[in-house]
Amino acid sequence: MTLQQLRYVSKIVSCGSFNEAARQLYMAQSTLSSAVKELEEELKIEIFHRTPQGISLTAEGAEFLSYARQILEQTELLEQRYLHCPPQQQLCAVSTQHYAFAVEAFVALIKEADASQYKFTLRETRTHDIIEDVSTLRSEIGILYLNDFNRSVLTKLLKEKHLTFQPLFCAQPHVFLSSEHPLAKRKRIALADLAPYPRLSFEQGEYNSFYYSEEILSTEEHGKSIYVSDRATLFNLLIGLNGYTLCTGVLNSDLNGENIIAVPLESHETMQVGWICNSKAVLSRMAERYLQKLKEILRQDGFTVLS
Repeated sequence: MTLQQLRYVSKIVSCGSFNEAARQLYMAQSTLSSAVKELEEELKIEIFHRTPQGISLTAEGAEFLSYARQILEQTELLEQRYLHCPPQQQLCAVSTQHYAFAVEAFVALIKEADASQYKFTLRETRTHDIIEDVSTLRSEIGILYLNDFNRSVLTKLLKEKHLTFQPLFCAQPHVFLSSEHPLAKRKRIALADLAPYPRLSFEQGEYNSFYYSEEILSTEEHGKSIYVSDRATLFNLLIGLNGYTLCTGVLNSDLNGENIIAVPLESHETMQVGWICNSKAVLSRMAERYLQKLKEILRQDGFTVLS
Protein backbone atom coordinates (compact mmCIF):
# COMPACT_ATOMS: atom_id res chain seq x y z
CA MET A 1 0.00 0.00 0.00
CA THR A 2 1.38 3.39 -1.00
CA LEU A 3 0.46 7.02 -0.42
CA GLN A 4 -0.14 7.33 -4.14
CA GLN A 5 -2.78 4.61 -4.01
CA LEU A 6 -4.49 6.42 -1.13
CA ARG A 7 -4.46 9.62 -3.18
CA TYR A 8 -5.96 7.75 -6.11
CA VAL A 9 -8.88 6.46 -4.03
CA SER A 10 -9.53 9.92 -2.56
CA LYS A 11 -9.45 11.51 -6.04
CA ILE A 12 -11.87 8.93 -7.47
CA VAL A 13 -14.37 9.61 -4.68
CA SER A 14 -14.12 13.41 -5.07
CA CYS A 15 -14.54 13.15 -8.86
CA GLY A 16 -17.29 10.54 -8.74
CA SER A 17 -15.77 8.35 -11.45
CA PHE A 18 -12.57 6.60 -12.55
CA ASN A 19 -12.72 8.38 -15.90
CA GLU A 20 -12.79 11.92 -14.49
CA ALA A 21 -10.19 11.08 -11.83
CA ALA A 22 -7.85 9.70 -14.49
CA ARG A 23 -8.35 12.82 -16.60
CA GLN A 24 -7.48 15.12 -13.69
CA LEU A 25 -4.48 12.95 -12.75
CA TYR A 26 -3.24 12.94 -16.38
CA MET A 27 -3.09 9.17 -16.53
CA ALA A 28 -4.83 6.37 -18.39
CA GLN A 29 -8.03 5.09 -16.82
CA SER A 30 -6.75 1.51 -17.15
CA THR A 31 -3.63 2.40 -15.15
CA LEU A 32 -5.73 4.00 -12.41
CA SER A 33 -8.09 1.01 -12.30
CA SER A 34 -5.17 -1.38 -12.04
CA ALA A 35 -3.64 0.57 -9.16
CA VAL A 36 -6.91 0.45 -7.20
CA LYS A 37 -7.43 -3.22 -8.02
CA GLU A 38 -3.95 -4.04 -6.70
CA LEU A 39 -4.76 -2.16 -3.48
CA GLU A 40 -8.04 -4.06 -3.07
CA GLU A 41 -6.28 -7.38 -3.60
CA GLU A 42 -3.54 -6.48 -1.11
CA LEU A 43 -6.04 -5.45 1.59
CA LYS A 44 -8.51 -8.21 0.67
CA ILE A 45 -11.43 -5.78 0.53
CA GLU A 46 -13.61 -4.30 -2.19
CA ILE A 47 -13.39 -0.49 -2.07
CA PHE A 48 -15.75 0.32 -4.94
CA HIS A 49 -18.92 -1.19 -6.34
CA ARG A 50 -18.51 -1.08 -10.12
CA THR A 51 -21.66 -1.13 -12.25
CA PRO A 52 -22.59 0.06 -15.76
CA GLN A 53 -24.27 3.05 -14.08
CA GLY A 54 -21.07 4.11 -12.29
CA ILE A 55 -19.24 3.50 -9.02
CA SER A 56 -20.03 3.77 -5.34
CA LEU A 57 -18.12 3.06 -2.16
CA THR A 58 -18.74 -0.19 -0.35
CA ALA A 59 -19.14 -0.16 3.43
CA GLU A 60 -15.54 -1.37 3.69
CA GLY A 61 -14.52 1.31 1.20
CA ALA A 62 -16.12 4.08 3.25
CA GLU A 63 -14.26 2.93 6.35
CA PHE A 64 -11.00 2.65 4.41
CA LEU A 65 -11.41 6.15 2.95
CA SER A 66 -11.86 7.70 6.38
CA TYR A 67 -8.50 6.26 7.48
CA ALA A 68 -6.86 7.17 4.17
CA ARG A 69 -7.95 10.79 4.47
CA GLN A 70 -6.44 11.03 7.95
CA ILE A 71 -3.13 9.70 6.65
CA LEU A 72 -3.15 12.09 3.68
CA GLU A 73 -3.91 15.08 5.90
CA GLN A 74 -1.06 14.21 8.26
CA THR A 75 1.27 13.63 5.32
CA GLU A 76 0.44 17.06 3.96
CA LEU A 77 1.23 18.66 7.31
CA LEU A 78 4.62 16.89 7.40
CA GLU A 79 5.43 17.95 3.84
CA GLN A 80 4.53 21.55 4.57
CA ARG A 81 6.57 21.59 7.77
CA TYR A 82 9.74 19.86 6.63
CA LEU A 83 9.77 19.94 2.83
CA HIS A 84 8.22 23.40 2.48
CA CYS A 85 5.67 22.03 0.04
CA PRO A 86 2.72 24.26 -0.88
CA PRO A 87 -0.61 23.30 0.70
CA GLN A 88 -2.66 20.76 -1.17
CA GLN A 89 -6.04 21.69 -2.57
CA GLN A 90 -8.44 21.87 0.39
CA LEU A 91 -11.62 19.82 0.07
CA CYS A 92 -15.02 20.01 1.71
CA ALA A 93 -18.40 18.80 0.45
CA VAL A 94 -21.77 19.34 2.12
CA SER A 95 -25.27 18.32 1.00
CA THR A 96 -28.19 20.17 2.53
CA GLN A 97 -31.83 21.02 2.35
CA HIS A 98 -32.45 24.61 1.30
CA TYR A 99 -31.29 26.52 4.38
CA ALA A 100 -29.76 30.01 4.33
CA PHE A 101 -27.74 29.30 7.48
CA ALA A 102 -26.05 26.34 5.75
CA VAL A 103 -24.95 28.65 2.92
CA GLU A 104 -23.87 31.37 5.35
CA ALA A 105 -21.65 28.91 7.23
CA PHE A 106 -20.16 27.76 3.94
CA VAL A 107 -19.31 31.35 3.01
CA ALA A 108 -17.66 31.87 6.41
CA LEU A 109 -15.66 28.65 6.00
CA ILE A 110 -14.27 29.66 2.60
CA LYS A 111 -13.37 33.17 3.77
CA GLU A 112 -11.57 31.77 6.79
CA ALA A 113 -9.72 29.12 4.79
CA ASP A 114 -7.98 31.76 2.68
CA ALA A 115 -6.23 28.96 0.78
CA SER A 116 -4.42 29.30 -2.51
CA GLN A 117 -6.26 26.23 -3.76
CA TYR A 118 -9.50 24.63 -2.67
CA LYS A 119 -12.38 22.59 -4.01
CA PHE A 120 -15.46 23.10 -1.89
CA THR A 121 -18.85 21.73 -2.87
CA LEU A 122 -22.25 22.78 -1.50
CA ARG A 123 -25.21 20.84 -2.80
CA GLU A 124 -28.67 22.21 -2.03
CA THR A 125 -30.57 19.14 -3.03
CA ARG A 126 -33.37 16.64 -2.37
CA THR A 127 -33.71 14.82 0.93
CA HIS A 128 -33.03 11.36 -0.50
CA ASP A 129 -30.00 12.65 -2.42
CA ILE A 130 -28.57 14.15 0.79
CA ILE A 131 -28.75 10.72 2.42
CA GLU A 132 -27.18 9.04 -0.62
CA ASP A 133 -24.41 11.64 -0.87
CA VAL A 134 -23.35 11.08 2.74
CA SER A 135 -23.77 7.32 2.50
CA THR A 136 -21.35 7.17 -0.45
CA LEU A 137 -19.07 9.88 1.04
CA ARG A 138 -19.73 12.13 -1.92
CA SER A 139 -20.40 14.59 0.91
CA GLU A 140 -19.02 14.39 4.42
CA ILE A 141 -21.97 16.17 6.02
CA GLY A 142 -25.68 16.34 5.25
CA ILE A 143 -28.18 18.77 6.78
CA LEU A 144 -31.87 17.94 7.10
CA TYR A 145 -34.70 17.98 9.64
CA LEU A 146 -36.69 15.41 11.57
CA ASN A 147 -40.10 15.77 13.20
CA ASP A 148 -42.77 13.52 14.65
CA PHE A 149 -44.10 12.74 11.16
CA ASN A 150 -40.94 11.72 9.29
CA ARG A 151 -38.70 10.63 12.16
CA SER A 152 -39.40 6.88 12.16
CA VAL A 153 -39.08 6.51 8.37
CA LEU A 154 -35.94 8.63 7.98
CA THR A 155 -34.28 7.22 11.11
CA LYS A 156 -34.77 3.69 9.77
CA LEU A 157 -33.24 4.70 6.43
CA LEU A 158 -30.29 6.41 8.11
CA LYS A 159 -29.61 3.29 10.15
CA GLU A 160 -29.69 1.10 7.03
CA LYS A 161 -27.16 3.42 5.39
CA HIS A 162 -24.87 3.45 8.47
CA LEU A 163 -25.51 7.15 9.03
CA THR A 164 -25.90 9.01 12.32
CA PHE A 165 -28.05 12.07 12.99
CA GLN A 166 -26.76 14.79 15.33
CA PRO A 167 -29.32 17.47 16.30
CA LEU A 168 -28.33 21.12 15.86
CA PHE A 169 -31.38 23.07 17.01
CA CYS A 170 -35.16 22.92 17.33
CA ALA A 171 -37.34 25.42 15.47
CA GLN A 172 -41.00 26.30 15.43
CA PRO A 173 -42.46 26.35 11.90
CA HIS A 174 -42.60 29.72 10.16
CA VAL A 175 -44.23 30.99 7.00
CA PHE A 176 -41.86 32.49 4.44
CA LEU A 177 -43.56 35.11 2.30
CA SER A 178 -43.02 38.43 0.55
CA SER A 179 -42.76 41.56 2.68
CA GLU A 180 -45.61 42.90 0.51
CA HIS A 181 -47.84 39.86 1.05
CA PRO A 182 -51.36 40.61 2.41
CA LEU A 183 -50.49 38.54 5.52
CA ALA A 184 -47.06 40.10 6.07
CA LYS A 185 -48.21 42.31 8.97
CA ARG A 186 -49.64 39.41 10.98
CA LYS A 187 -47.97 38.45 14.25
CA ARG A 188 -48.88 34.81 13.62
CA ILE A 189 -50.49 32.98 10.69
CA ALA A 190 -52.85 30.01 10.76
CA LEU A 191 -52.99 27.38 8.02
CA ALA A 192 -56.53 28.46 7.20
CA ASP A 193 -55.27 31.98 6.45
CA LEU A 194 -53.00 30.56 3.75
CA ALA A 195 -55.71 28.74 1.80
CA PRO A 196 -56.14 31.41 -0.94
CA TYR A 197 -52.42 31.59 -1.74
CA PRO A 198 -50.08 29.27 -3.71
CA ARG A 199 -48.07 26.86 -1.60
CA LEU A 200 -44.47 26.50 -2.81
CA SER A 201 -42.49 23.33 -2.13
CA PHE A 202 -39.19 21.82 -3.19
CA GLU A 203 -39.84 18.87 -5.48
CA GLN A 204 -38.29 15.56 -4.44
CA GLY A 205 -38.14 13.81 -7.81
CA GLU A 206 -38.45 10.04 -7.81
CA TYR A 207 -38.71 9.99 -4.00
CA ASN A 208 -41.66 12.38 -3.83
CA SER A 209 -43.02 10.93 -0.59
CA PHE A 210 -44.48 13.07 2.18
CA TYR A 211 -41.74 11.65 4.42
CA TYR A 212 -39.04 13.22 2.24
CA SER A 213 -40.74 16.60 2.01
CA GLU A 214 -38.60 19.55 3.01
CA GLU A 215 -41.68 21.44 4.20
CA ILE A 216 -43.46 20.58 7.42
CA LEU A 217 -47.20 19.68 7.34
CA SER A 218 -46.80 18.38 3.79
CA THR A 219 -49.83 16.10 4.09
CA GLU A 220 -52.21 19.03 4.51
CA GLU A 221 -54.49 19.37 1.48
CA HIS A 222 -54.06 22.54 -0.57
CA GLY A 223 -55.78 23.74 -3.72
CA LYS A 224 -52.80 25.64 -5.16
CA SER A 225 -49.39 23.95 -5.17
CA ILE A 226 -46.20 24.78 -7.05
CA TYR A 227 -43.06 22.64 -6.94
CA VAL A 228 -39.61 24.10 -7.63
CA SER A 229 -36.04 22.82 -7.60
CA ASP A 230 -34.03 25.80 -6.31
CA ARG A 231 -34.26 28.49 -3.66
CA ALA A 232 -33.91 31.49 -5.99
CA THR A 233 -36.92 30.38 -8.05
CA LEU A 234 -38.95 29.76 -4.91
CA PHE A 235 -38.23 33.25 -3.57
CA ASN A 236 -39.07 34.85 -6.94
CA LEU A 237 -42.42 33.06 -6.92
CA LEU A 238 -43.07 34.05 -3.32
CA ILE A 239 -42.77 37.67 -4.42
CA GLY A 240 -44.40 37.44 -7.85
CA LEU A 241 -47.40 35.29 -6.92
CA ASN A 242 -47.96 36.13 -3.25
CA GLY A 243 -47.05 32.54 -2.53
CA TYR A 244 -45.68 31.04 0.68
CA THR A 245 -43.62 28.15 1.97
CA LEU A 246 -43.11 26.63 5.43
CA CYS A 247 -39.66 26.37 6.98
CA THR A 248 -37.54 27.00 10.09
CA GLY A 249 -37.80 30.77 10.12
CA VAL A 250 -34.03 31.29 9.83
CA LEU A 251 -33.36 33.93 7.19
CA ASN A 252 -30.26 35.84 6.13
CA SER A 253 -30.92 39.27 4.61
CA ASP A 254 -27.44 39.39 3.03
CA LEU A 255 -28.19 36.23 1.06
CA ASN A 256 -31.97 36.51 0.64
CA GLY A 257 -32.52 40.27 0.57
CA GLU A 258 -35.11 42.25 2.48
CA ASN A 259 -38.07 41.15 0.36
CA ILE A 260 -38.65 37.83 2.17
CA ILE A 261 -39.85 37.67 5.77
CA ALA A 262 -40.68 34.89 8.22
CA VAL A 263 -43.88 34.91 10.29
CA PRO A 264 -44.56 32.26 12.98
CA LEU A 265 -47.11 29.59 12.04
CA GLU A 266 -49.81 28.63 14.52
CA SER A 267 -48.82 25.01 15.06
CA HIS A 268 -47.73 22.64 17.80
CA GLU A 269 -45.21 21.01 15.43
CA THR A 270 -41.47 21.26 16.00
CA MET A 271 -38.64 20.82 13.51
CA GLN A 272 -35.38 19.33 14.76
CA VAL A 273 -32.68 20.34 12.30
CA GLY A 274 -29.44 18.38 12.43
CA TRP A 275 -26.50 17.01 10.51
CA ILE A 276 -25.78 13.50 9.36
CA CYS A 277 -22.47 11.77 8.73
CA ASN A 278 -21.25 8.32 7.79
CA SER A 279 -20.63 6.34 10.97
CA LYS A 280 -17.72 4.53 9.28
CA ALA A 281 -15.91 7.77 8.41
CA VAL A 282 -13.95 10.36 10.36
CA LEU A 283 -14.65 13.99 9.48
CA SER A 284 -11.88 16.00 7.86
CA ARG A 285 -10.53 19.17 9.47
CA MET A 286 -12.51 21.31 7.02
CA ALA A 287 -15.75 19.46 7.73
CA GLU A 288 -15.20 19.91 11.47
CA ARG A 289 -14.56 23.60 10.92
CA TYR A 290 -17.73 23.90 8.84
CA LEU A 291 -19.76 22.49 11.73
CA GLN A 292 -18.17 25.02 14.08
CA LYS A 293 -19.11 27.86 11.73
CA LEU A 294 -22.64 26.49 11.45
CA LYS A 295 -23.06 26.45 15.22
CA GLU A 296 -21.61 29.96 15.60
CA ILE A 297 -24.11 31.34 13.10
CA LEU A 298 -27.06 29.60 14.76
CA ARG A 299 -26.06 30.96 18.17
CA GLN A 300 -25.81 34.45 16.66
CA ASP A 301 -29.36 33.99 15.35
CA GLY A 302 -30.54 33.22 18.90
CA PHE A 303 -30.89 29.43 18.67
CA THR A 304 -29.81 27.00 21.35
CA VAL A 305 -27.36 24.60 19.70
CA LEU A 306 -28.00 21.03 20.85
CA SER A 307 -24.73 19.35 19.90
